[in-house]
Amino acid sequence: LPVLRWLPRYSRAWLPLDLLAGLAVGLTAVPQALAYAELAGLPLQYGLYSSFMGCFVYCFLGTAKDVTLGPTAIMSLLVSSYAFHEPVYAVLLAFLSGCIQLAMGLLHLGFLLDFISCPVIKGFTSAASITISFNQVKNILGLQGIPRQFFLQVYETLRRIGETRAGDAVLGLTCLAALAGLQAMKSHLPQAAPAEPLAVRISYLIVWISATARNALVVLFAGLVAYSFQVLGSQPFRLTGSIPRGLPAFRPPRFSLAAPNGTIPFQSMLQDMGVGLAVVPLMGLLETTAIAKAFASQNGYRIEPNQELLALGVANVLGSFVSSYPITGSFGRTAVNAQSGVCTPAGGLVTGSLVLLSLAYLTSLFYFIPKAALAAVIISAVVPMFDAGIFRTLWRVKRLDLVPLCVTFLLCFWEVQYGIMAGVLVSGILLLYSIARPPIKVSEGAVLLVQPGSSLHFPAVEHLRDAVCSRALAASPPRCVILDCCHISSVDYTVVVGLAELLQELRAHGLSLAFCGLKDPVLQVLLSADLEGFQHFSSWEEAERGAEPGGSRAEPFTSTAEST
Repeated sequence: LPVLRWLPRYSRAWLPLDLLAGLAVGLTAVPQALAYAELAGLPLQYGLYSSFMGCFVYCFLGTAKDVTLGPTAIMSLLVSSYAFHEPVYAVLLAFLSGCIQLAMGLLHLGFLLDFISCPVIKGFTSAASITISFNQVKNILGLQGIPRQFFLQVYETLRRIGETRAGDAVLGLTCLAALAGLQAMKSHLPQAAPAEPLAVRISYLIVWISATARNALVVLFAGLVAYSFQVLGSQPFRLTGSIPRGLPAFRPPRFSLAAPNGTIPFQSMLQDMGVGLAVVPLMGLLETTAIAKAFASQNGYRIEPNQELLALGVANVLGSFVSSYPITGSFGRTAVNAQSGVCTPAGGLVTGSLVLLSLAYLTSLFYFIPKAALAAVIISAVVPMFDAGIFRTLWRVKRLDLVPLCVTFLLCFWEVQYGIMAGVLVSGILLLYSIARPPIKVSEGAVLLVQPGSSLHFPAVEHLRDAVCSRALAASPPRCVILDCCHISSVDYTVVVGLAELLQELRAHGLSLAFCGLKDPVLQVLLSADLEGFQHFSSWEEAERGAEPGGSRAEPFTSTAEST
């Protein structure tokens, strides 16, 4: 248990910092939980149900002191796609996702996440930022009955923009402006030095707390405004409404769903969720490990990726017993945690306790929170996820990476799962192409020196044979070949067969093929294959002398060409 590494050496000096960080994250988590449940299409209490178990579990099983688990905008978007706005589906999805994540952690399958390239991730998060933001425009404008599909959303919102409720629009835009102002204030806030006067340090603390807890402050302000209008006998805002008071019951998720025309069995529910059973756990793992690695590198400590998978899996499985939908690492709340000076994962105990207190005693106050205010909280959280600079960066660095980026970005507006799968598929094709067509450097002289630029795998053996034969046999007179294997660290059986055929083809034309620079593992494989005519030299100079007819020394290489 990772908790046993830091708990025995816990210092009392860390306690106030962990308490402050836990409180700051809690003040961010509660309003975000309500907003993300709205985004997921679930009753708002499910956002709170999803916000405490991850905090408690990660305290014991997590390896990064800064990470906070809970509902996020991207995970809520995925849940809205695969849970069909039905809590039973959402809770079951959390349970099954946790089981898959646990299995991946126990089997050390975290490396599978490495096949999701950065352009795919950036394309997905940028598209999700636009999709989520536009999804909340209807709440900012006070519109109802807007469809979920992105293109239909855009069409219906523009068509019905004349039905905008003035109260919701004014309040929503005001909340957005306040959140943006507080965020800018925090980013430009200078650090107060210990030598500063007490009044200056107190002022700094007040501003820092206000900016850090900006979501809570804005939601509180909007709730007070809505309550004031209610007292005056009018209500220009669409309100959150009643939220059941009390803690959720601890019970296993339901594996069937009662429907008007009968019961939906477990198998049918699995079929309904479909590819979501792969997308949701993988994206959860991806978010958590990426966030943990980012903050660990910033703060100079190491994490254990497979332990992170186990922590997330346990959090989702146990969370499903308290009616949680799938959770993952939250970048925004993790940033608040780190900036608050958290020293250990114990800060999560404070955050989780604050969420439980809200469920037990404060749900009646949430009735007056306007939906426009929650929409502003979501939009301010997801706008930074859009990375416009990635397109310019990839254009400068490697333009081919723009292909999976654009494919993922565009298809995610249709359906999230199609965008991710298409992006991974395109990235895989590009990766396989680079393996099947490695760069091959050919230096011409009295003999040909052929140097593959990377390891040889079975898709590349025909490419190598074509490059060698086309140059060696087309030369006048035909030339012997030296294969410099200094970059080859492994070969497979198909490569061995291809090299044997290449040896035979060159021998049939009276030419030799010599190998040089073979690494021990590759040399052992080729020796074991007992290739006819196999020659190996430690350097290309020795190979050149051995490959020349009569054994005389060759002339210097005169030209260099690149075959790709």
